[in-house]
Amino acid sequence: MDRLTLARIDDELGSSEVAALCFLCRDVLNKKALETVKDGKDLFKQLDEKDLLSNRQFLSQLLETIKRVDLLSLLEGDEPQTDSSPFLSDYRVMLYNLYEDMTEKHFKKMKFLLGDSVGRGQIELCTTALAVFSLMENSRLLSRQRLDQLLPILQQCDMQLAKILQSYMNDDLSSDGDADANEEPVFHEQQEYYTLRFNPLGTCLVINNEHFSGGGLKNRLGTQQDEKSLRRVFGKLGFQVEVHSDLTAGGIRSVLEGLGKRSFVAADVLVVCVLSHGDKECVFGTDGLKVALGDMRRPFTSERAPTLAGKPKVFFIQACQGSNLQRGAVPCPPRPQEQGPSRGSLEEDAGPLPAELVAEDADFLMGMATVQDCKSFRNTSTGSIFIQELCRQLLVSAKRSDDLLSTLTRVNREVSKGDYQSSKQMPQPMYTLTKKLVLKEMTIVEH
Repeated sequence: MDRLTLARIDDELGSSEVAALCFLCRDVLNKKALETVKDGKDLFKQLDEKDLLSNRQFLSQLLETIKRVDLLSLLEGDEPQTDSSPFLSDYRVMLYNLYEDMTEKHFKKMKFLLGDSVGRGQIELCTTALAVFSLMENSRLLSRQRLDQLLPILQQCDMQLAKILQSYMNDDLSSDGDADANEEPVFHEQQEYYTLRFNPLGTCLVINNEHFSGGGLKNRLGTQQDEKSLRRVFGKLGFQVEVHSDLTAGGIRSVLEGLGKRSFVAADVLVVCVLSHGDKECVFGTDGLKVALGDMRRPFTSERAPTLAGKPKVFFIQACQGSNLQRGAVPCPPRPQEQGPSRGSLEEDAGPLPAELVAEDADFLMGMATVQDCKSFRNTSTGSIFIQELCRQLLVSAKRSDDLLSTLTRVNREVSKGDYQSSKQMPQPMYTLTKKLVLKEMTIVEH
């Protein structure tokens, strides 16, 4: 393409239009080199060096996308289109369309929601949505294969913007189904397994209530062993572990509500572990007051915490679910007698799981220490039966790449074998997970 034509096009382009063209070329030009572009001539030079201006088709696509069809007449008479002409990706055009439809209010809200994930300083330098998208791509928060971080942000800003992205995701999934069978699938694995790409994976919050001052509740000896095990295991699995000790009912609510207000854009999983006494439909604060199990989960629903939408939210509750002792039955044929813990003594963490606890909200898992209406047990020297077995099996699964439900099935089996004060204990996972969750050991990279 002759330089006179390119110079005439450059004269007609404003700086914002040149920036838009640079964004559209991020898939075909070096991203660092694009940062040096000052005007259209600089961009055209880079395109020409990559032989992307050998005919008019690619430049025509660029101009049509930024709504400068009036400049297409300058290209008339150039060489005809050839089959080797590159094409803009639908992904890149979709992002540009989001930028076009985004109001200043939406843009400011998007920057605010992303601030904790990419850094306030960096995002404040972004003056357009295209600059924000570029920053997300540079931070590995956005790509054609990774759109799950952007979707909840757009849902918070404007549902019409979210629909543009959702429509693209649906169309892209359909087109992948028609792709060559030898090509690596983009979305099929995402359909079966939760995507885990961040380091650290997310937060593991532990609420450990040991000392009680109200309600006539005993102190929970041995719970420090559970805290140590949870710190060690979830640290190995790539989580940042936070521990809150001896919280009142109000303190539990405050900590969980505060956690739910955080941005989880740069997180893949949330884990919450609660170690306390329990009663029907609740756990106890150290003041003897109740916190409903449903209230503990509510701050993390998709509506309340949109950046957790589509991500697994895992709760482990070490507390009784009632006052009944669970009895065993002799199987046929009988199996060898299992021995319970030999050191320390067993105590109860005496509340049942309500039927509505696991709501229809997706991607929750509630791992309960015991089934409805029954007690759970804690060894005063070695920790609770459920949490200790859970930690052991999580490390086994990390080496075998087992999913979390398979892990909890083994926990059920091992815990149910024991004999605790001539009684049994049967843990119970309840879930609305939509995919498999596989946790592996990883070393946390400090940022």
